[in-house]
Amino acid sequence: MFILSAFADEISPDPREQIAVLKACNIKHIEFRSIYKTNVLALSEEQLKEFKKLLDGEGFKLSAIGSPIGKIAIDAPFEPHLDKYKRAIEVAGMFGTPNIRIFSYYPPGNDPNFDLKNWSASRDEVIRRMRVKAEIAVANKIVLFHENEHRIFGDSPDRVRDILVSVNSPALRAAYDAGNYAFGDYDPVEGWEKTKEFTSHFHIKDWKKGGHAAGHEHGMIAGTGDGNIAYSIKDAVKRGYKGFATMEPHLRGGGPTGGVTGPDLFPYAVEAFRKILRDCGGTE
Repeated sequence: MFILSAFADEISPDPREQIAVLKACNIKHIEFRSIYKTNVLALSEEQLKEFKKLLDGEGFKLSAIGSPIGKIAIDAPFEPHLDKYKRAIEVAGMFGTPNIRIFSYYPPGNDPNFDLKNWSASRDEVIRRMRVKAEIAVANKIVLFHENEHRIFGDSPDRVRDILVSVNSPALRAAYDAGNYAFGDYDPVEGWEKTKEFTSHFHIKDWKKGGHAAGHEHGMIAGTGDGNIAYSIKDAVKRGYKGFATMEPHLRGGGPTGGVTGPDLFPYAVEAFRKILRDCGGTE
């Protein structure tokens, strides 16, 4: 069974418009990344309380905190980032979700010319940091969903698997994103096969292979790119998947801090995925 959710900031920065569009789409969960163009971890206590009151009043819940944790260079100081991670745990508690989306670090110095095949010197530090966060997550009854984002250590099927196998924690699971694999010029089917045993969360995005480097500046309606989304969904249904599928279409573009789809295109993205889900024998 799939529960649909959304990175609602792709609809609009305004939380009321976010909710209005999602209600029309019959979606009642949000993956909380930002409102008012401000990241969730940068919002004030008052802003967070106001948003929580709005969600409660409209009958909405969170699928996860869509945090930016892990989106720093691997050689950047760890302790300040760990404090930010602990803040994400506090916000998760405030909103009643045990789930936090995370990443696995940019190259040293966030060097744009870094050879993404040359991670060996930083690999052990990536694993160490991920293990520390998983241990904290266990102590706080939190589940971390690692997203296979472009240019982080865990952007390839092999490195995602390396993280999950090496940390070996029930508190660290995979958020499978077929579009990100295609964007990074990896095979989404290989990504699924190498990580499906750890996958407890889906992000629904499609893209043409190679992403921006190949001239493809924005995401695609699910099923029209190279993500082969139906492959993973069909297998997940067969495996008895029970969890969230979070819409993140990026139909008007996307980058390191998020994406834009708009209130007009978002419903089309939702219905395209619902068709894939039905065709694969899945239910909501």
